[in-house]
Amino acid sequence: MCPLLSRLIERKHYKSSVCVWTLLLSQSILERLKAGEVVIGDGGFVFALEKRGYVKAGPWTPEAAVTHPEAVRQLHREFLRAGSNVMQTFTFYASDDKLENRGQTLVISGAKINEAACDLAREVASEGNALVAGGVCQTPSYLSCKSEADVKAIFKKQLDVFLKKNVDFLIAEYFEHIEEAEWAVQVLKTSGKPVAASMCIGPEGDMHGVPAGDCAARLVKAGAQIIGVNCHFDPMTCVKTVKMMKEGVEKAGLKAHYMVQPLAFHTPDCNCQGFIDLPEFPFSLEPRILTRWDMHKYAREAYKAGIRFIGGCCGFEPYHIRAVAEELATERGILPAASEKHGMWGAGLEMHTKPWVRARSRREYWEHLLPASGRPKCASLSTPEGWGVTKGHADLLQHKEATSSQEMTHVLDIQKSKMSA
Repeated sequence: MCPLLSRLIERKHYKSSVCVWTLLLSQSILERLKAGEVVIGDGGFVFALEKRGYVKAGPWTPEAAVTHPEAVRQLHREFLRAGSNVMQTFTFYASDDKLENRGQTLVISGAKINEAACDLAREVASEGNALVAGGVCQTPSYLSCKSEADVKAIFKKQLDVFLKKNVDFLIAEYFEHIEEAEWAVQVLKTSGKPVAASMCIGPEGDMHGVPAGDCAARLVKAGAQIIGVNCHFDPMTCVKTVKMMKEGVEKAGLKAHYMVQPLAFHTPDCNCQGFIDLPEFPFSLEPRILTRWDMHKYAREAYKAGIRFIGGCCGFEPYHIRAVAEELATERGILPAASEKHGMWGAGLEMHTKPWVRARSRREYWEHLLPASGRPKCASLSTPEGWGVTKGHADLLQHKEATSSQEMTHVLDIQKSKMSA
């Protein structure tokens, strides 16, 4: 038994010896969840790597898995050290249609990006007791009203790589429309591997108004064993949405495990489209970032709601995941190695040179602090730019060419009219 785990047991930071050994022995994602274990996901790769200079904002495509593997590997490793036990492949927007639309397939094939991402995730997962999840997400083809067969063929190409690389389970994530999410699940379930399905919706449901509870029931019927939400909204909004999904599943007489991987940003002013409609998206969201103490509250609320797969999406950095792991240390029976450097609940500040800072070395101080933004002329909330555009609208038809001056004039005119209204 590792020294850190021994100390947890001595201090009674554990649930039971059975829980501890189940954590160490169980293998599959479903075994872990059925045993009541907490599975901690990782964070938001596209946002984190964009900030580090490896991902292009706008396309948000993951060619860095090939062009800068050391950056992707290091981020995986930091999340693992912070407490994550799922290494999700960096394959967000790695579908052939998205890569082709953004010019990437002219340089690097989609298969090569997906294979490299799987190899990096497996390499780091092998350094700890972590699972590898192959991920697919929404496609430009669906937004452009392509056929079910066309969209499913795109998912199948990624699935073929995941099967070749033998990932541990599959995630269909970041879907705004239940129909496309169902298609993704139907393709992934043919693999025989466990399937998780996560939509980027809030309490108002999907972009065509399908309620969250109905979305959830449909995902389970399509074949997903784990369901929930990711991205687009803050943690508490996402937990609320998963509660609604849970109610819908139970009402339909179905069963599922639940997951949540929210934003690391406060979004109380969002509409049904989420943070994409905020005027700060994507380059001025930092004033909205959640603190590690906000993450403690999120982790506890998610656990109380019966959610056992708890992670993060855009904005989540390794220190956010570490806070989740620390909050649930008792339930998991283990602390992440990263906790040794700063001490639980800020205990490391006891060594600070200034006495008023030493006085902050306790959880109670940070839990009750209301952080100032330091921006005296900034509003506390924004007005979302809700254009009311979704799948089926002409403005969402995808194309390979760069935005023309005529198209830019069109969108600027719309923006001007919406802002004046």
